[in-house]
Amino acid sequence: MPKGRARALAAACALVALASAISPARAGPLGQTAPACTFTLGFAALRAQIGPATTGDCVENERHSTVSGDAAQRTTRGLLVWRKADNWTAFTDGFRTWVGGPAGLEIRLNTERFAWEADAAAFPRPAPPPGAAVLLAAGDVAACQPERLANAEATARLLDMLDGTIAVLGDSAYESGTEDELTRCYGPTWGRHLARTRPAAGNHEYLTPGAAPYFRYFGAAAGDPSRGYYDYRLGTWHILALNSNCEQVGGCGAGSPQERWLRATLATDPALCTLAYMHHARFSSGSEHGNQVALEPLWQALYDAGADLVLAAHDHHYERFAPKGPDGRLDPLRGLRSFVVGTGGNDTRGTGAIEAGSEVRQGGVHGVLRLTLDPGAYTWEFVPEPGRSFRDTGSDRCH
Repeated sequence: MPKGRARALAAACALVALASAISPARAGPLGQTAPACTFTLGFAALRAQIGPATTGDCVENERHSTVSGDAAQRTTRGLLVWRKADNWTAFTDGFRTWVGGPAGLEIRLNTERFAWEADAAAFPRPAPPPGAAVLLAAGDVAACQPERLANAEATARLLDMLDGTIAVLGDSAYESGTEDELTRCYGPTWGRHLARTRPAAGNHEYLTPGAAPYFRYFGAAAGDPSRGYYDYRLGTWHILALNSNCEQVGGCGAGSPQERWLRATLATDPALCTLAYMHHARFSSGSEHGNQVALEPLWQALYDAGADLVLAAHDHHYERFAPKGPDGRLDPLRGLRSFVVGTGGNDTRGTGAIEAGSEVRQGGVHGVLRLTLDPGAYTWEFVPEPGRSFRDTGSDRCH
């Protein structure tokens, strides 16, 4: 920020502080826009650069600290900050920070600092919007070879910093989901968040008969061991963890036990928004596995019930699809938006033939998908391991 603009911003901050002292601004209830709430100068410019969908709307007018000289302004999705110590303007959503610095707009984790920044305490962590919940998801996690295990540790460190329920999208421990692999490799990494984890079984878990160690390790959170599929509520959302190892649970076809359970469960839940996750992907551009046609009946049940999102892994890359029907046709009105997130820690792979509707694809990166599940809407962000620049963000409304 130029010095002249910084001085103007500081002066504006002082005026806001003085005005507040005479007649304090009254913010509305949390998550609602306060009357006459506006963004000005540096905060307005940064918000326009980042995008209102990321920063959210105004909650209170800019406030100025007479002690530190810093300025801050709360939004529905985080906090705008101007810091006098190194003269930068930034926005934080509680775990990532967009910084308008000497190199332009840069993004980092809250626990990181750029070389040009002055040392400072971490930003305040804003409360999530009222009624919102957070789901963190990835699959294909912990392989015991040291170089691969380091990747699982890198994504586990992301989980250390992120609040929310964790959805493991299968293949939690390689190569066979044994007791030793789970306790020695998954346990010290993602396993340190076991209490907030809701897993789905992958094909590697079933390389050990009945996936018995998997069900013992995760306990009741993994569902009935004879089925491995279950549902739960997360905020206002209905969440379904499905078992895409079809041959292990009596098939996935129309009329199969899981398909009948899925339809009955969807019919009795009144939630406006619904998300399902499993290990195998109905649609994928992955070079190793690709589309799984056997899952079409489960997708059909979700589609018929008006579900919104489907998460999977199996192929070791990240991919986002436009909303599609069970048969693969694009359907922007009623289709299911799906993600492939096989980026939890095992070796990544590239993509092959590009599947119709694929909007974003990235191999060679580990990370987790962060979903903010609001009442009637959702926001996604792929959070990469530290040091990687790839990101994918967006938002949409439920059907």
